[in-house]
Amino acid sequence: MRPARVHVDLEAVRSNAGVLERLAGDALLCAVVKADGYGHGAVRVARAALESGAQLLAVALVEEGALLREAGITAPVLVLSEPPVDSLADAYSLGLTPTLYHLDAVQAAAEAARRRGGSSARWAVQLKVDTGMHRVGAPPEGLADLAARVFSADTLVLQGVFTHLATADESDPRHTTAQLDAFERTVLGLRNRGVDPGIIHAANSAAAITHPGSRLDMVRCGIALYGVEPAPGLGEGLGLVPAMSVLTEVTHTATVPAGEGVSYGLRHRFEVDTDVAVLPVGYADGVPRNLGLNGGEVLIGGVRRAVRGAVTMDQLVVEVGPTGDDSVVPVHRGDEAVLIGTQPDAHDGTMLEVSATEWAGLMDTIAYEVVCSFSERMPRDYR
Repeated sequence: MRPARVHVDLEAVRSNAGVLERLAGDALLCAVVKADGYGHGAVRVARAALESGAQLLAVALVEEGALLREAGITAPVLVLSEPPVDSLADAYSLGLTPTLYHLDAVQAAAEAARRRGGSSARWAVQLKVDTGMHRVGAPPEGLADLAARVFSADTLVLQGVFTHLATADESDPRHTTAQLDAFERTVLGLRNRGVDPGIIHAANSAAAITHPGSRLDMVRCGIALYGVEPAPGLGEGLGLVPAMSVLTEVTHTATVPAGEGVSYGLRHRFEVDTDVAVLPVGYADGVPRNLGLNGGEVLIGGVRRAVRGAVTMDQLVVEVGPTGDDSVVPVHRGDEAVLIGTQPDAHDGTMLEVSATEWAGLMDTIAYEVVCSFSERMPRDYR
């Protein structure tokens, strides 16, 4: 078996779900498990979250919901984006709750429910309103017509109305406050027309943590469920535990003479004879090609060690230290290497850590992208 894997600590997921349930207070906790559970494995994460406080699940695609149903998961599943018309019948048969924001999609959903469930069908759907992220959702002024179309379709039931917040993970609260105000006005407009909006929700992980007023009837927590802060320092002190570790082992060691370079383009050269170690993972596995060029490090033998040169498709090179330097902790073939995760310090036994947030900072991205990037070439194991 290839010596590389993504390890997922399901006990960490359970702990995080408990933290988030307590944070949500009276609101429901919806565990977001789209994108294969942010790379952690949707089915296993969903089960762990449901065991520990989550009442609902959310995915992005009907196909993702189908995988949960095939695994025997019967909990409510919200599809966060409007499904294609030709997927609506399958969504109905699977018992998924679709998000709708176009009038023709409401009509198509009503017809799909009638075809699959007959005239007695009552399919729960949710409506999404765009309050300022400007990605998807009905405009606030169009929500009443959308809700009226749902109510006029005898095969549909309005289960909820929601929006998504664009800047809840940023320090300036003004846009989030403006979006929440717009959402409140829009929902109030429905109620003034005698329309029960059902479950109203707006909070993602960041908003649930930093904007208590956003929690409403339900919070949709994704990244925090996996123990990753939505932004650096956001959620510090909550007790979230990272669930993902990315592990491999040293497959080759060598000495690079002074003046010589490593990897494609020879973009890092050593000034003195230097020992290096090779790890059997690369950008095809989800390790960014420029990680070493941007200062990335890994843990081997209880020491933080620099990735050097360009990461290649299947391998990367790590600097061990100057050849012959007795102060360097040696590295051997077969030694464990931690790309994301922890390892005891070789000198004092304290825990060293390389986090997804650290990689994100080096690569000018977000930790969400890091944890979602590890490919199927990296088998998942669970405990």
